[in-house]
Amino acid sequence: MRILVVVNPRATAMSARERDVLAHALAGEGTIEVVETANRGHASALACRAMRAGTDVVVALGGDGTVNEVINGLLTDGLHARVPALGIVPAGSTNVFVRALGLANDPIEATGQLLEGLRSGARRPVSLGQADDRYFCFAAGLGFDAAIVHGVERARRKGKRSTHVLYSKVGVREFLRADRRHPQLHVDLPDGRTLDDVYFAIVTNTDPWTYVGNRPLHPTPQVSFDTDLALYARRRMSTPGMLFSMARMSGGRPRVGARGAFVVHDLDQFTVRSDAGLPFQVDGDALDEREKITFRSVRDAVRVVVPAPDPA
Repeated sequence: MRILVVVNPRATAMSARERDVLAHALAGEGTIEVVETANRGHASALACRAMRAGTDVVVALGGDGTVNEVINGLLTDGLHARVPALGIVPAGSTNVFVRALGLANDPIEATGQLLEGLRSGARRPVSLGQADDRYFCFAAGLGFDAAIVHGVERARRKGKRSTHVLYSKVGVREFLRADRRHPQLHVDLPDGRTLDDVYFAIVTNTDPWTYVGNRPLHPTPQVSFDTDLALYARRRMSTPGMLFSMARMSGGRPRVGARGAFVVHDLDQFTVRSDAGLPFQVDGDALDEREKITFRSVRDAVRVVVPAPDPA
């Protein structure tokens, strides 16, 4: 078995210990190559090279952004039978994708699950979202939530650590700076309807959308990896309304009302348009501003290495 391990040395919870433990654990599983990323886009390039070279498994050791880059590299040539399986050992601050898959959020425990999956051959087909030509694992956003991601990335470039406290501080700042009187987004749905007067849009591929600490947020609680995409399109931006909505969508029994947002599930394709360029993000990775994005659901796009299911 040929295995490439893509390591993001700048991931929030990354250390040489996690890297060395994983490399040692995989040493007996085949031909192993461990490569650290040097810059943005490097993980995609490594995964693309591995895919074209016939590598069997590519393991992402990092956060959600690293996983996203690896997936986009694996699917550079589209969906085909030679796409390597994806292994994940989380080392980010939130790790939404692995938690949504039900995998361990601890890197040592996740390494054990990865070894079990490699030895048993267990693979789980997972559907993805696609925003124009960029795949995403769990969520994409245009507007306010993307502005938070951009703000956090600016802070990280200045040396600040990515924590939930940092996200909260940036979120409050971006909310106070946002234009809360003039909605700029429009959503063209596949049934011909258009949703106007939208302030920001969150597109989800699974539930939950994200976590605040260990508390999940569920703006679209009915979406899963086995359905098409879901949309949360915010149409009110008052402070009380936002706080009330955040409280209702959190916890184990979320309630998402229709007064503050349009919520639509099972969308195979739709388009979000903006009157002006707005911040855009996929899987917590800040991308250039966009004025128009077409979203698609891509069924069974990747095969994730998972532990063998318990015998019935």
